[in-house]
Amino acid sequence: MIKKLAIGLGGVVFLLVATVTATWFWALKFSPTEEQSQQLRATQAQNIPYLQNTIPPARGKILAVVTSVRTLGNTGRPTGYELTELARAYWVFYANGFDVDIASPLGGEPYALLDDDDMGQYDYAFLNNSLAQQKTKNTLALKDVSASDYVAVYFVGGKGAMFDFPDNPAVIALAQHFAAQQKVIVAVCHGPAALVNIKSANGQWLVTNKSVSAFTNNEELLLIPNATEIFPFLLQNKLEARGANFISGEDYLEQVTVSDNLITGQNPWSVWRLAEETVRQLGYEPVSRTKTAEENTVELLQIYQNQGLAAAEKYAQRSGHEYYGQLVLMHSLVAFMKWEIIDGLNLIILADGVRQR
Repeated sequence: MIKKLAIGLGGVVFLLVATVTATWFWALKFSPTEEQSQQLRATQAQNIPYLQNTIPPARGKILAVVTSVRTLGNTGRPTGYELTELARAYWVFYANGFDVDIASPLGGEPYALLDDDDMGQYDYAFLNNSLAQQKTKNTLALKDVSASDYVAVYFVGGKGAMFDFPDNPAVIALAQHFAAQQKVIVAVCHGPAALVNIKSANGQWLVTNKSVSAFTNNEELLLIPNATEIFPFLLQNKLEARGANFISGEDYLEQVTVSDNLITGQNPWSVWRLAEETVRQLGYEPVSRTKTAEENTVELLQIYQNQGLAAAEKYAQRSGHEYYGQLVLMHSLVAFMKWEIIDGLNLIILADGVRQR
């Protein structure tokens, strides 16, 4: 994510470039050694205690839907689904007794977006798991899926979803089935693009008068200033035009919204809670899990946003948690890009003081 933000700085004035460049070099302090990186990339599911006490998969099946699009509009740049958004939810569902099938509009092997800055042990365990990889390399074609086989559907994010989710007949039929049966519908980041053209039995748009979260205009336009020229629409705008009560949290921090049987999340940092809220909505209390360093960091950043630097530093010192310094620096970059210089500097100070994973 830090790389994506740095790439998005083209044309910004010298002071901002110089400040962010300094932050980039500061990030080298938090970069793992090659040995640490190799150990992380080699993670297996059996190395993670949370996945060793799994409930037998007798609670039903969840269908995860990923995009088949591989190119970002007319830019020529690659896109697809976000691997972290699939992998982390997959393991939560698995650990709580649900089998997971993976489908896409076209079937076969879709393109997975991997960002080394964002990848953790669960993501590499997913890449190193033979069953998970068999499912992702041979996704079911949506036209061949029987919706009645599943207790919930999860629309995974990734910018490609903006192009093939909204108007795809199989996506629409699937979502309408789940809505009509009052089954659980879940979507994160750009995944809620699957919901914008769905109507309820009463003829209203599915999202009308429902509280919904998704990737916000602010988040989209900061990374892609010309997003309105690339995407068919901005997701927040479209959901609001359909009558949704759009709930947005802080940029690039967790926001999960539950509205009856509809569960939506704002961005990739919302996936852990989104998946566990899905388990609750299906009638079960999620299996206890040690939070990841990234989740601890998101919580710390929320404290900073709400209470300031001193409170965040005090909490970090008392908690004893491990944190992900590069994620704090990513938010420092975001602050500098918004010309929030004091916030940018404060977040560098916060990153320097936390215990690293």
